[in-house]
Amino acid sequence: MIDAEQVRALPKAEVHVHLEGCFEPADVEALARWAGEPIRHLDVTGSDLSVFLEVLDWTCGLVRTPEQLARAAYRFAEREAHNGVAYADLIVNPTHWSTWRNRLDAFVDALDAGFREAEEDGLPPTGVCISLLRQQSPAEALELVEWLIARQHPRVVALSIDGNEAAAGRTGPGFADAFRRAAEAGLHRTVHAGESSGPEGVRDALEYLLAERIDHGVRAIEDSDLVRELADRRIPLNVCPGSNVLLGRYPDRSHHPLEDLRAAGVRVSINTDDPALMGHSLVSEYVETAAAYGWTLETLREIAHTSVEAAFCREELRHQLLDPR
Repeated sequence: MIDAEQVRALPKAEVHVHLEGCFEPADVEALARWAGEPIRHLDVTGSDLSVFLEVLDWTCGLVRTPEQLARAAYRFAEREAHNGVAYADLIVNPTHWSTWRNRLDAFVDALDAGFREAEEDGLPPTGVCISLLRQQSPAEALELVEWLIARQHPRVVALSIDGNEAAAGRTGPGFADAFRRAAEAGLHRTVHAGESSGPEGVRDALEYLLAERIDHGVRAIEDSDLVRELADRRIPLNVCPGSNVLLGRYPDRSHHPLEDLRAAGVRVSINTDDPALMGHSLVSEYVETAAAYGWTLETLREIAHTSVEAAFCREELRHQLLDPR
């Protein structure tokens, strides 16, 4: 039986987690009171993805000052430290944050201030993956990429894309130019795919968006050729089993394809997606997934190893975590 302290002690990264889903209920209540807004019901159990995303929009809309945004960043680093995370790639989508949509410089600077304070206090370092929303236009995507290239903010490590694949339809070809431009400029690329879309979304992420890793990607299991390609190319899948179950993709963990993907040679990591909103933590995700599949601590060690390999951290830190002697 794997326990929480064993998981907490594993050298690991978290590489698929959204700041939008990391607000604890007490923090949401405080923000709502400050903004003079009525508090919404935040239980998303059984909700579809569209309802879930509406809740994220409402929560992020409460964050209206640089100090509040910096505090959200600091609180995130505290959460990761409590779960034994040594480094995190945090996904942030500016379209959720109504106050900051046309103030990207101020948005990133406020986040950076919170993360710098956290690191000065001994909390783990965080890289930011700036994410597009699938409903945005190709022109908006290129504009964001050009800003990222011109700004070259050291906190920003990657370009991401997320949102409801089923509602947006096929978007890979439309964003191909933006992701190609990002790749040419040396920006990392991580892509949500294979969650509300099938394996075709994962294929598009690889072919059109030049994805170095896939966020979710679980529906690749429906295409055996794709599974072999992911294994052969060593493309990591940043899997969030608790999220997939809570949002109704699979009825429970035992029916989740994570173990089948791992057994087929696909590199997988375990992540939380939107932990505060979903009521779980990285430690609980490791523990509950291990229980569902009968995994040993050594298997979890391999999963944690993959998370570090997949991270967009400094090579010095990666080597330190992979060989902690």
